Formats: sequence, C-alpha cells, structure tokens
Amino acid sequence: MKTGDSGTVHATLPMRCTMVSIVALRGTGLATQMLLVLRAGAYLRGVWSYTAGHIEARETGWQAALRELREETGLVPEAFFATSFCERFYSTQGNCVEIVPAFVARIAANAEVHLNAEHSACQWASLDAAADLLSFGSQRDLLAHVRREFVLREPSAFLRVPPE
Repeated sequence: MKTGDSGTVHATLPMRCTMVSIVALRGTGLATQMLLVLRAGAYLRGVWSYTAGHIEARETGWQAALRELREETGLVPEAFFATSFCERFYSTQGNCVEIVPAFVARIAANAEVHLNAEHSACQWASLDAAADLLSFGSQRDLLAHVRREFVLREPSAFLRVPPE
C-alpha cells in the first residue's frame, strides 16, 4: 500500500515476470506462416495461441523459451531471437500485472510438430489467419510487432540468442 499526497491510502498491484512467449515462424515474406496451438488444459481450454510457458529456477528467459518450444512442440529452431516486445496483461488469478517477454523461433519448412498433452491440435497459419484466431489483444499486438520486425525486415543481429 502507498499513501498519496492527500493522505489517502492506495493499494498497488504487483508486477511479475514468470512466463515467456514463443512465436514459431516458417517461410519468408508473404509466405510466412505462424504455428498456432490449441490449448487442451483447464486454463484457456479451446483457445488458439502460440507456445508459452513458465520460467524454471536458474533459467534465463531465452533458455525457458527454447525449453518450452521443445517440450510443447518438439521443435528446435534454426534461428532464435528476442523480440524486444513484452506482453502485458492483468492476471485475475494472480491479481497482478504479468509481463511476458516474447521470442521468435525460425523453424525449418520440413520440421514436424509433436505436441505434448498441453495442446490438442496445431496448425501453420498465414499471419492474417493467425491474427483472426488469436483471442487477446496483447497476442495480436505481439503478432503485429513480429510481422513488422521479423517478417517485413531482417531482424537486428543483436536480437539473436543465445548470445554469441
């Protein structure tokens, strides 16, 4: 709690960063496709999304992102980037503001997806189709950023991870 100038006591919301998002892309230019996964668990069941997950103890954000991508889809990227974009949303379960760093994984055209039990289906979709299927504004904002910075232009070498 904080006390304002008038002596009024104000509650504050905690901010936390315990998750990462991973946008998997294949193809180039207008032919770029994004991997969408259909949530199967109790949380967000039936919602199309991209891969995401929690950061484990002693992991960096990018290490968590690579692990989650591998665990949820079986994919190993040809190239991997931090996006410099963080999703922000209010979590009703945690009564906090979640900050979620996002990553882009460039996937080989012939790579096979092997879903774990967290997802019941997947599809490679055009970026326009993906935008129509994503349920949340912050997801569509991330997709717009990815389109602008990773599809319509070559990403900065400084965004590539793991750091060389």
